[in-house]
Amino acid sequence: MSSFEQLLEQYAELAVRMGVNIQPGQTLVVTAPITSAELIRKIAKKAYEAGAKNVHVEWNDDQISYLKYKLAPDEAFLEYPMWRAQGWEQFAADGAAFLSISAPNPDLLKDVDPKRVANAQKTAASALKGYRNYTMSNKVCWTIIAAPTAEWAAKVFPGVPADEAVGKLWDRIFEAVRVTGGDPIQAWKDHNAFLAKTVDYMNAKQYKQLVYESEGTNLTVELPEGHEWHGGATKSGSGTMFNPNMPTEEVFTMPHKDGTNGVVRSKRPLNYGGNVIDNFTLRFENGKIVDFSAEQGYDTLKLLLDTDEGARRLGEIALVPHRSPISRMNLVFYNTLFDENASCHFALGRAYPFTLKGGTELSDEELAARGANNSLVHVDFMVGSADLKIDAVTRDGVREPLFRNGDWAIPV
Repeated sequence: MSSFEQLLEQYAELAVRMGVNIQPGQTLVVTAPITSAELIRKIAKKAYEAGAKNVHVEWNDDQISYLKYKLAPDEAFLEYPMWRAQGWEQFAADGAAFLSISAPNPDLLKDVDPKRVANAQKTAASALKGYRNYTMSNKVCWTIIAAPTAEWAAKVFPGVPADEAVGKLWDRIFEAVRVTGGDPIQAWKDHNAFLAKTVDYMNAKQYKQLVYESEGTNLTVELPEGHEWHGGATKSGSGTMFNPNMPTEEVFTMPHKDGTNGVVRSKRPLNYGGNVIDNFTLRFENGKIVDFSAEQGYDTLKLLLDTDEGARRLGEIALVPHRSPISRMNLVFYNTLFDENASCHFALGRAYPFTLKGGTELSDEELAARGANNSLVHVDFMVGSADLKIDAVTRDGVREPLFRNGDWAIPV
């Protein structure tokens, strides 16, 4: 049985080789909390051993963030350091790879005015739009992985002693990213191949609509002509294969921004901006959310939806079987990186241009004309459950079973 140190070493190698797939002479840009220093040092070592020219690490700290939200004046959340935004865009233009560590405290900002959080996020999104054009179009290699914090572990495993909870969360992370199987690299190659088969099936079908039915949900989602399904590994603008999310169990594409109608109810909590939104319902007409409710986090949800016009429309549709490995852990992670891989989900906000044939070469106006949504935000929320039924409608109007009882009803 591998020791924790060995598993952490394998995890770092996996992130470098299969996540960002660092190339000789390339710069790696890392965003990480100071609590993840041990992991980041291993990642830096693996990156340099793979030939990286430079590893640039930008550290963050939840307590510093909290102090700013509590004590800084309101105008502090309406400005963003442009030297940073320009620096990140320059990194991307120069072909750097980007690795982010997701290590949340789900309740960090629960006593902070949600408007302050919304202003900060909108300001940052506006400033970083140039950089995000690179990642949203897969022009550069990027990946997100996770590392525990004591606060996150306590939320997932309430009542468990702190050190034990962190250890249990590490175990689940290692399991979810296939580090515990003996050969993580080969395991990911096999997993990517499996997801590619499902992607090929869906792309060959070119369905016109998907119809969702479950408790609290009755929703029809139109797919634009020329949509492309993706899942697992993908290719950057330079032709390098990489895995944007680790873990990942989804296949996903773009919905038509004007083609969603009906009601959908969330099935897992959404951690957004240090606040939890839970048990919420959205009602769509012609693609736009016209009414909504939430048992927890209503104000945070409202501010999210009011970010801009596109925040009230869908930008992503993703299919995940209820029997996925992460779902079978039977945990709520309060972290979208994990919860979205336990459940079918949608994303509010901007669509990925690469999920439309030729989309990365189109202007925002041309993308919109073909049905792609645009927004400063891209926020996933989970709708999959054991009772979920999805029918797919062909271009000829034939209705075919796609999901039954939360799982694929097609040969995958």
